[in-house]
Amino acid sequence: MLREGAVVAYPTDSSYAIGCRLDDAKAVKRIRTIRALDDRHHLTLVCRDLADVGHFARLDNWQFRIVRQGTPGPFTFLLPATREVPRRLQHPRRSTIGVRVPDHAVVRSLLHEFGAPILSSTLMLPGDERAVGDVADLHDRVEGIDVVIDAGAIAATPTTVIDLAEPPAKLVRLGGGEPARLGLGFD
Repeated sequence: MLREGAVVAYPTDSSYAIGCRLDDAKAVKRIRTIRALDDRHHLTLVCRDLADVGHFARLDNWQFRIVRQGTPGPFTFLLPATREVPRRLQHPRRSTIGVRVPDHAVVRSLLHEFGAPILSSTLMLPGDERAVGDVADLHDRVEGIDVVIDAGAIAATPTTVIDLAEPPAKLVRLGGGEPARLGLGFD
């Protein structure tokens, strides 16, 4: 269904996410509507592995070492985008993209079967203070999601976001990923 333009809610190691095909502008618009996001909010590429990350983000050796330490896991890395990423999905001034490789069996299977990254956003509904950790009542609360992959309740903790666009690495948001795992010395 992803290949045919579906918007999918699926579990990750940090919360449920909502995603679509990278090149599907209509589905991206639906995600922005569901989440009440404007065009300035950037979506993340959820990748299968480091090879996918390297296809969509430019990594020097220092960046690769850090990303390798945090994957798979609850980290989002901001990196310079390659030409494979449509301009409309890049940060307008910095030409960056957020990437992550989650550590959750269901999303890893979904990514393997789909064969490509999923353009995603945390499933956080307008007015809510936390991300969705249980999709049991999702159909009653929101329209526009074509498929919900229910893996039961999971902890709704945001990812730790690390900006690696240029040295030195910067901690943007502290979430479920422990920065010490990356060896960066963030507190």
